[in-house]
Amino acid sequence: MSNRLRTSAVVLAAFVVSALTWGQAELLRGLAPRNLGSTAMAGRVSAIAVYEKEPRIFYVGSASGGLFKTLNGGLTLTPVFERESSISIGAVAVCQTNPDIVWVGTGEQTSRNSVAWGDGVYKSVDGGKTWAHMGLKDSRHIGDIYINPSKPDEVFVGALGHLWGPNAERGLYRTSDGGKTWERVLYVDDKTGVIDMAVDPKNPRNMLVAMWQRDRKPWTFISGGPGSGLYRSTDGGKTFKKVTKGMPEGPIGRMGIDYFYADPKVVIATIENKEGGFFRSTDGGESWTRMSRENPRPFYFSIPRQDPLDANRVYVPGVQMRFSEDQGKTFRNFRTTVHVDHHAMWIDPTDNNHMIIGQDGGVGLSRDRGDTWQHLDHIPVSQFYAIAFDFRRPYYVYGGLQDNGTWGAPTQTPRGGVAFFDWFMISGGDGFHVQVDPTDWATVYSESQGGAIGRSDLSDGSRRSIRPRAPQGERYRFNWSSPIVLSPHNPRTVYFGGNKLFRSVNRGDTWDVISPDLTTNDPDKQRPGEGSVTPENTGAERHCTIITISESPMKPGLIWVGTDDGLVHVTKDGGVTWDNVVNNVHGVPQNTWCSRVTASRYAEGRAYATFDGHRMDDYNMYVYVTEDYGQTWTKITNGLPQVGDCAYVIKEGVNNPDLLYLGTEMGLHISLDKGTSWTKLTEGFPTVAVHDLDVHPRELDLVIGTHGRGIWILDVNGLEALSQEKLNEDVTLAKPQDIVLMGGLTGMGFEGDALWVSRNSQPGTRIWFYSKEAKEGNARITITNAGGETVGSLTANVEKGMNVAVWTPRGRTRIVPGDYRVTLQIGESSYTTSVKVHLPDKPY
Repeated sequence: MSNRLRTSAVVLAAFVVSALTWGQAELLRGLAPRNLGSTAMAGRVSAIAVYEKEPRIFYVGSASGGLFKTLNGGLTLTPVFERESSISIGAVAVCQTNPDIVWVGTGEQTSRNSVAWGDGVYKSVDGGKTWAHMGLKDSRHIGDIYINPSKPDEVFVGALGHLWGPNAERGLYRTSDGGKTWERVLYVDDKTGVIDMAVDPKNPRNMLVAMWQRDRKPWTFISGGPGSGLYRSTDGGKTFKKVTKGMPEGPIGRMGIDYFYADPKVVIATIENKEGGFFRSTDGGESWTRMSRENPRPFYFSIPRQDPLDANRVYVPGVQMRFSEDQGKTFRNFRTTVHVDHHAMWIDPTDNNHMIIGQDGGVGLSRDRGDTWQHLDHIPVSQFYAIAFDFRRPYYVYGGLQDNGTWGAPTQTPRGGVAFFDWFMISGGDGFHVQVDPTDWATVYSESQGGAIGRSDLSDGSRRSIRPRAPQGERYRFNWSSPIVLSPHNPRTVYFGGNKLFRSVNRGDTWDVISPDLTTNDPDKQRPGEGSVTPENTGAERHCTIITISESPMKPGLIWVGTDDGLVHVTKDGGVTWDNVVNNVHGVPQNTWCSRVTASRYAEGRAYATFDGHRMDDYNMYVYVTEDYGQTWTKITNGLPQVGDCAYVIKEGVNNPDLLYLGTEMGLHISLDKGTSWTKLTEGFPTVAVHDLDVHPRELDLVIGTHGRGIWILDVNGLEALSQEKLNEDVTLAKPQDIVLMGGLTGMGFEGDALWVSRNSQPGTRIWFYSKEAKEGNARITITNAGGETVGSLTANVEKGMNVAVWTPRGRTRIVPGDYRVTLQIGESSYTTSVKVHLPDKPY
């Protein structure tokens, strides 16, 4: 993909040939995933860092999609931090005396239920071209970073620490030698870390540091405790004193702080407390006065900003952008903005009309103090929870996104690529699971948080709620992300998970309960928010629920269910009886989140299960297979990271019984031997969480739903042909993906440079072939039409392992819809398959 799609007919006409050598890693070489986006609904932006002498240069840190840099004020943004061990961004800092020096703290500081984690801090000395890991690996989450502009080797890093459990590596760290060594200069305990710090813009010896005690479990979040507090230093961080004067009494939660640029004696803060709100200091932070109760949803926001030139004007970003013109006594909303849920804000210290904000929808720019906004709709950091596809031609993909509802888009367009305006919204709220009737593309099921499932008709734009209703006296429990599954045997049959399993045989018009409560139903895990300074009861912590469902493609009524409290049930009779088989899974701690269970399409008793322990501060890899309906399980993690990564989703190949795809927090892994060994896909794919996967059975595209970099499409026709049996043959020719004649190959027109476009993979097709041994001479590939006329001819080297050539119809050759024959000639041997050419369906 590119910002400007300029597809040359000459380039498209050329064929590309590459070769893969033998071995599982080499068999993956040449795979070329393409990012479909979207940028229309970008994901959460967690940090913004600007080189203030030239504010056209700034960095955008995303919660789970890496770091982007612009040199032109946001007209274009380039990913500069996407292949490191973690690309979840907690903090970014640019040296204001040398913009080539940039520091990044990994692990988002926003402590919500879906937060990604990091592995310490990184440093660049060439403006983000290259990075070096500088330590603090076990900090997991970084709250803030400060670079001393007069002494760039002196850097302060606020380590927030583990979210899901206690750990030692947290607090305020300082280096005086550019990161070679570190000294911890402020520490409270193993549950408390640095969420924010502010440094006097006129005198860096004056510092304020906000310490935050917090603890999250899958069923609750506790913000605040005795460890939280505000600390002040007047000697450059050598010593700190806890601030008490004017601070509210009782447990304190999250705080945010900011100095007044024109007069640093003035400092503002938001403080989470029973008597908290918006506070102001006029003596550099030594004492405080509460101005108002303003402090929206403290754990999620708490980033107050003081106008750098106007002492009376302050900002409190929250769900809405809030501002005050009387030093924080009263607040009102901005007239307009670009999205909700604001997490980062920068104001130009020399021009307070110029502002940049980051929120759950990306980045907004204002040049008139927030009266009007520009949305930077070309940053591909959308956060998908789940994905689906239909069977139009070309097919469309769908997905549910963090705070952005459920959207869909075509995978090809007649303009040569997919842009943000090709995406369309299906339903609102937070988007999660989505399913499309394979026989009727207009029927789409989607849901938002807490079981709010609906059925949409794309042909007329209508939508109706189909949420199961509990009988009087009973209350159903639904996860933040409740699974929807269509039966592989009858698409009118819908399964939906709560604390019980629901089945509808009429597309959700009515529901039957086909199970008892399949969870532990632990009452101690059904009281979210207890003990927190500010209770958080949005439904994100609702626990003891079903989160994964799979009906066997081989046998109707053979259904597997996994829960967030670590149970795995199976029924062989459509729900009449159920067996809990999780005790047969050895090596997984009790009550570990069962992230996915997948019934096999090749063996009735076979199923795969993944378990994700990170919500209990367990970062081990748990992937299992059973061949006997769950009576015994085998761990299949050889070649996977054993620590520091977690498994989210596993899927089988649709044509290859030996092929497995695995999505984890840190990427995509592929196995060609049923999980005996695994190889990570690294070529062209970032270190991003893969939350969902599915293989389109017609095109043999692997559709990859990432929580941070959008949806990706990967042609796996070659892999789907490489069963262990085929690997023992001399040569295997895979059937190519069919071609759709889309036309419109000249791009979008006069769009400028800011338009982000995902290029079409069509027209053309990849022709994959495997050779057991390298062979002398070239292979010749010939494509002929139904009349025997040659319409395409390619040559390729024959290397040991996988080889691929790309055929693109070109020149004067007329390609019309129909069947074509593909012949591979290697020496005296020939191999044949077929490919079809289609016109696209209407509408596109």
